[in-house]
Amino acid sequence: MSTEGSGPVRFPAMEDAVLERWEKEKTFEQSISAREGKPVYVFYDGPPFATGLPHYGHILTSYIKDVIPRYQTMLGKQVPRRWGWDCHGLPVEFEVEKAMGFKSKRDILEFGVEQFNDECRELVLKYADDWRGFVNRMGRWVDFDGAYKTMDNDYMESVLWGFKTLHDKGHVYEGGKIVPYCVRCQTVLSNFEARLDDAFRPRRDMSAYVKFRQQDRPDTFFLAWTTTPWTLPANVALAVAADENYVCIEHGEERLWLAEGCLGGLFDEPVILERCTGAELAGLRYLPVVGEVIDASAHRVVTADFVQMGDGSGIVHIAPAFGEDDALLGQQYELPAPNPVRDDGTFSDAVAQYAGQNIFEATPRILADLKSSGLLFKQEQIEHNYPHCWRCDNPLIYRAVESWFIRASALREQLVENNSQVNWVPEHVKEGRFGDWIRNARDWAVSRNRFWGAPIPVWRCDQCGTVEVMGSIAQIEARSGRKVEDLHVPHIDEHRFACQCCEGTMSRVTGVFDCWFESGAMPFASRHYPFENKQEFEQTFPADFIVEYLAQTRGWFYTMMVISTGCFEQNPFKNAMCHGVILAKDGRKMSKRLKNYPNPMDLMQTHGSDALRVALLASPVCKGEDIKFSEESVRDVVRRYHLLFWNCLQFYKTFTEIDQFSPSGDLGQPLDNVLDHYLLHELAALESDIKMWMESLDFSKIYSRIEVFINVLSTWYLRLNKARIWRDGLDDDKRQCYEVLHYALSNFARLLAPFMPFLAEAVYTELGYADSVHLQDWPSIDRQYLSYELADEMSSLRNLIASVRNVRETNGVSQKFPLRSIRVAGIEQAVLERYAQFLEEELNVKQVQWAADADEWAQPVVVLIFSLLGKRLGPAMKAVTTAVKAGEYVIDEQGGLVAAGQTIQPHEFERRLTVRDTLNNVGIVENMVVWLDLDIDASLKREGAVRELNRRLQDLRKKAKLGYTEKVDIAVLGGAYVDEILVHHEDWLKSQLLVQSLLRSDLEAPLAVDEVELPEGDPVRIQLRRSVLA
Repeated sequence: MSTEGSGPVRFPAMEDAVLERWEKEKTFEQSISAREGKPVYVFYDGPPFATGLPHYGHILTSYIKDVIPRYQTMLGKQVPRRWGWDCHGLPVEFEVEKAMGFKSKRDILEFGVEQFNDECRELVLKYADDWRGFVNRMGRWVDFDGAYKTMDNDYMESVLWGFKTLHDKGHVYEGGKIVPYCVRCQTVLSNFEARLDDAFRPRRDMSAYVKFRQQDRPDTFFLAWTTTPWTLPANVALAVAADENYVCIEHGEERLWLAEGCLGGLFDEPVILERCTGAELAGLRYLPVVGEVIDASAHRVVTADFVQMGDGSGIVHIAPAFGEDDALLGQQYELPAPNPVRDDGTFSDAVAQYAGQNIFEATPRILADLKSSGLLFKQEQIEHNYPHCWRCDNPLIYRAVESWFIRASALREQLVENNSQVNWVPEHVKEGRFGDWIRNARDWAVSRNRFWGAPIPVWRCDQCGTVEVMGSIAQIEARSGRKVEDLHVPHIDEHRFACQCCEGTMSRVTGVFDCWFESGAMPFASRHYPFENKQEFEQTFPADFIVEYLAQTRGWFYTMMVISTGCFEQNPFKNAMCHGVILAKDGRKMSKRLKNYPNPMDLMQTHGSDALRVALLASPVCKGEDIKFSEESVRDVVRRYHLLFWNCLQFYKTFTEIDQFSPSGDLGQPLDNVLDHYLLHELAALESDIKMWMESLDFSKIYSRIEVFINVLSTWYLRLNKARIWRDGLDDDKRQCYEVLHYALSNFARLLAPFMPFLAEAVYTELGYADSVHLQDWPSIDRQYLSYELADEMSSLRNLIASVRNVRETNGVSQKFPLRSIRVAGIEQAVLERYAQFLEEELNVKQVQWAADADEWAQPVVVLIFSLLGKRLGPAMKAVTTAVKAGEYVIDEQGGLVAAGQTIQPHEFERRLTVRDTLNNVGIVENMVVWLDLDIDASLKREGAVRELNRRLQDLRKKAKLGYTEKVDIAVLGGAYVDEILVHHEDWLKSQLLVQSLLRSDLEAPLAVDEVELPEGDPVRIQLRRSVLA
């Protein structure tokens, strides 16, 4: 059967049928209502923007968000799953601007803010139906009908309450700070927004070494390096390192000051005229390179700790309006902070020669003007990592802007304490990426100079400047005397009222909230707390679980932690999982333009959602690593999981229907058959392991363990039980086999339910259960079946089989040829004899023999662990190595090794077996050594040939789509070698194929024909049809 669906079952179509059933029977709703009154398990669903269709990152997160609730529901908990929509902010505004053809903020103002926000409202849920259809097709259960929206008044009112609460606790202030700023969007961004995803990425810019003329020495200049020449019109100081040496060198007719440590990168054989420390340069004055002298306190040399001696000249140009370090230095020295750049990123009239020009576009002209005036020493293009806007992709600048801030820096200690109570997956995120971020938390600019968002709830008097912060709609209505219909601008700005301190009028300040502040308020805002659902929120806060991709440690995870810490002094979640990024097959970012990834909906319609789920969740991406994704990984899942398990189910159904078996639930005690016991051990161990690994959210181990069970069931249990199942009649032994199989299949389906929900449902239904598997409790497999001693035996047998097959392959001896014998050492004689018959059948061997030792086939060797011994032994290592290779060592009573006068501890070496040089028919695995008799005589070749003939005739049965029990007529047409084969093996061949008649002439109207190349002799033609005597 192909994964594309040409065969007995097409898994995507099967999933469609399951979806129809879930919808018809309201299975999701039943799973919630059935747990009414049970403990509630809370997980927060980070709200996505609905301005585009889901991508693989959303898909991965959604699968995790489906596995956890399904599992917790089966454990007996009620797990509400409420969807949410992130409606506000730059993502939505940017899409509307593109659709309307707007190029700047001015276009919005001319169009009208109310109309613009109406367009945003229309766009917000443009793809909502597509999202719903996509998420449903994935098999994720979630409540779309009760979804919260960040643009709803109820949600925004709670956001206002959160801000006021922070304000009342002293965590809010208004101020001018250096912050990331997008000139295209004309708004502030937070520090973490400037570090989201790949916001910092390579950009080519012009850097320049500029000469600042010393005021009292016209022929002497300070040489400063800058990567932002557009900030030179705002220069007010030059910074040097106080304790570093600076030199004045001869440069033609001029003299240049720079750090001595930077000379080598700029000059070959400089002539040094003067030398002093940076502290001695402090206070010297210079002339501006662009414009006039700004202020008497400006244009002087100062010292700063941040000046480094790496790239550049050791002299830093200071523009306090465009750099955080610069601004702090400006405050320290009471320097002016001129800002000649407008909100749209163009120069103001303060710089007449560049007025109206974009700062980046003006850079070449600035450099040209410096060159013509003799002030440009050198310019060069550099490639450096530079921040870009996370929505419009334009380069950011750092700029002094008035904004409302959350004083996150004052919460650092509490943030660290709250984070200590969170279990992180991967664990290193706790003290690493997230821990580092909160330990260095910086004040968060939460206001945006935009339009589509919850309003900053601050009213200011136009006369005395008194400020009032509103935390509810009721407060706004009480003060303004008007009903609040819509909290969005411009409607909210119509609410003005008299100042209580003077005769002035209170009006709302401009600006809306950062959309990350809104999403960070989700734990309480989605419940309209504290205005409604107060008890419900308090009983379910903090959340049990959240998951998003790794970058959200500086996004949603961070904003929730800051707001929760500030408002409630508590961590907002108990368990947090971070996954990595899914890259295209070529290792690059998935790109619509490059079309370097498969359409996810097409992929699900081809292979099924369960296959995609397994391919993603079983990968390292769930451990925070990035992965390269390809369709082949999904196709491989169908082969390794779906097909094997489905074939096991069909095998069971076919033969139980033939034998008219109905399960009673009685497995028989004690279990007489060792294979039955082993299968139930594997089932019990699987259930135990899944519960253990769900504690650490280790999906890769869970799916690996699931695959192991499927393989045990398919290639071990059923394969070894074929003779038991195929015999006629339904005796007690066969009935027990069926009972064990039914028990294993039905309970495995329940164990599989959270991890492969479609396949689990289909299998459970095929087994005759009327209720959904997703309405069942988590199975509790009787621990009496656990037998790790038995499991070790079976593991040894599987390893032995693999070793024999490997030796055959190495020597070019086909598996189809029987061997006279194999001899095995390093295994208990009783164990080998117990499974000898099985091994003979499985390995195609006439006799399996036990050997007391393997001295004639293998020899022990000592392998030194150099990584441990190298440092400890030093020069003595060579002598020890030589002695060990020569066999000149002894093992002492403590298990250590003594060689060349040195004692090697047991953990510093390994003792292994290796095959003796002259032998090629010996295999070693673990402590077992197996010797194979590879002499294939004529009789063994005939057996091999008839086995190949049987295999090809079985293929013809499948090609003819015959049932397991249908008898056939076959024709085998060949020469003397075929006659010889059939003389010896005709009865065996007929028994394997349910043959009624074996003919040596052509069949009439055969259903299938083929030609076979046997190991010896001419090609053989084979034919097959339903038996005419059946």
